[in-house]
Amino acid sequence: MQAPCCVGQRRTRQRDVINHVITAAPGPLTAPEIHVRAQRAIPGLGIATVYRTLKLMLDANQVRTVVLPCGETRYEAYNLAHHHHFHCRICNQVFDLSCCPMTMPHELPMDPGFVVDSHEITYYGRCPACTEALRGGRAAVPRLDRVVVDQRPPVRLA
Repeated sequence: MQAPCCVGQRRTRQRDVINHVITAAPGPLTAPEIHVRAQRAIPGLGIATVYRTLKLMLDANQVRTVVLPCGETRYEAYNLAHHHHFHCRICNQVFDLSCCPMTMPHELPMDPGFVVDSHEITYYGRCPACTEALRGGRAAVPRLDRVVVDQRPPVRLA
């Protein structure tokens, strides 16, 4: 059972739906993505309500922000274990990855004065659905409701 939204605040259907949208998502979502998904359950829901609820959820440590290297802010549940993200260049969706390819030694060599206590990694490429669409000869159609800002070339992993 998911925790009620916005501890210490009045419980509303709008807040519960927004909370459900975030916790059910396969990766972090932008506020407009949360808005579109929540409107499926509450057609008249306004974007201002989404932003107000996100602020309440941030203040209550129920969601956290994920800022992608391109500067885009997304939101995900606060209680997730350590993980990284995969950003599909075709459909612009962002997915949670459960693996972490990097172990953090306590004495990581750094320039003098720097102390590393965490890390975030975002991979870029094609998600399974877009890869399959391309293999099947179908055109993988970019999501028109999302704008890809970061067009850097993909990093080759050894």
